[in-house]
Amino acid sequence: MSAHIGVTGLAVMGANLARNLARNGFTVALHNRSVEKTDALLAKHGDDGDFVRTETLQELVDSLEKPRRVLIMVKAGKPVDSVIEQLEPLLEPGDIIIDAGNSHYEDTRRREAALAKKDLHFVGIGVSGGEEGALNGPSIMPGGSKESYDALGPLLEKIAAHVDGKPCCAWIGTDGAGHFVKMVHNGIEYADMQVIGEAFDLLRSGAGIEPAEQAKIFEEWNKGELASFLIEISAEVLGHVDAKTGKPFVDVVVDAAGQKGTGRWTVISALELGSPTSGIAESVFARALSSQTEQRQLAQELLAGGEAAVEVPESFVEDVRQALYASKLVSYAQGLDMLTSAAKEYGWDLKLDEIASLWRGGCIIRAELLKEITKAYAAAEKPANLLFAPAFTKAIAEVLPAWRRVVATAVQLGIPVPVFSSSLAYYDGLRRKRLPAAVIQGQRDLFGAHTYGRVDAEGTFHTLWGEDKSEIEAVDTH
Repeated sequence: MSAHIGVTGLAVMGANLARNLARNGFTVALHNRSVEKTDALLAKHGDDGDFVRTETLQELVDSLEKPRRVLIMVKAGKPVDSVIEQLEPLLEPGDIIIDAGNSHYEDTRRREAALAKKDLHFVGIGVSGGEEGALNGPSIMPGGSKESYDALGPLLEKIAAHVDGKPCCAWIGTDGAGHFVKMVHNGIEYADMQVIGEAFDLLRSGAGIEPAEQAKIFEEWNKGELASFLIEISAEVLGHVDAKTGKPFVDVVVDAAGQKGTGRWTVISALELGSPTSGIAESVFARALSSQTEQRQLAQELLAGGEAAVEVPESFVEDVRQALYASKLVSYAQGLDMLTSAAKEYGWDLKLDEIASLWRGGCIIRAELLKEITKAYAAAEKPANLLFAPAFTKAIAEVLPAWRRVVATAVQLGIPVPVFSSSLAYYDGLRRKRLPAAVIQGQRDLFGAHTYGRVDAEGTFHTLWGEDKSEIEAVDTH
């Protein structure tokens, strides 16, 4: 029997995707560098569907129907290049290599261009949902050529999560578009997780609410507009008690957050694109700061706090909920705006309503909020920024007083809220008539003759700072 697809790399994610494909009626050829993993999967889960056991990449390729589809699930970077190098001579024009790992989109663009010259399709797909999603239905974000999606899409759409009868999978765009969208998804995820952590800290350090009680608050929040996977699991984490000590689980966990790199990539790419993803950036820096344990320990001994005595009102819990909603909304707005910038830079036709729809199920940032975000970008008149969509403009206006109160209270109490506060600064930066950038342009012109524009005239100008401070029109030398 010819297999519909081959999977090489059978660690947990690869194995779960293979099982998902088999459960959905596809025959899956299995390969792993060490055949023991292949045999372990077959011994434990061989009854999930039809599998073909192979020991070499040649056997894997020989077992596949044409056009061949080979899914790679190995560590990002050189291991992916190594597998491609081994696969390439075994394949024929029209065959498809799929990278379902968290590869950097620039690597995906490079690989796609190189393999296209040899008439091979390369598809970078973002897969979100973790191990459980891979097995039971992830959110899938495929890039590559439209032709490759025609051959691969039906398989991916069947194994993806489904919301309202629609698969959380659609063709994103050419070359690295799929991996780029997954990267931004992860950036939003970083900000979302951090701002939930800030809400926890505010409720505990500001209002004295212990984790067990907070678990009930988060459960209640999960029934309303904040309903999301991350709020749901936060309630579970906060309600968990450490069996060894009887203490709240969050009190026995070291408060130094790790990261795999996709959040950092998002921020680097945003800087390169000139896209202001300040909430996402602050969430990455917050993880970095949390891991500087020696400096933090010294700071506790050396640095003054100067906190003010603030009476936290009874309405504080509701204020935090509203501020959390606003800050989460800004995270999505910044991420989606970054996608707009990337589409212009790389020539991708990114459909933001479709992308938001893919995130409604299967992925880590799945949330009730995404239904309204999808609607906003599906409208005839698409907003230039998510915050400009009428529904969200109104929603932010309603929660704005609470958002300001929470950030002000946090500052007075000495509770760091980098995403709450930077998100509010982004919102205010967008709406301010004049920003202090005029001073910066003056400084740049004085020390480096970088020129400036005027509000009352066309053209570019330079002041002769070292002479008589007269103004001249700058000559365009480009």
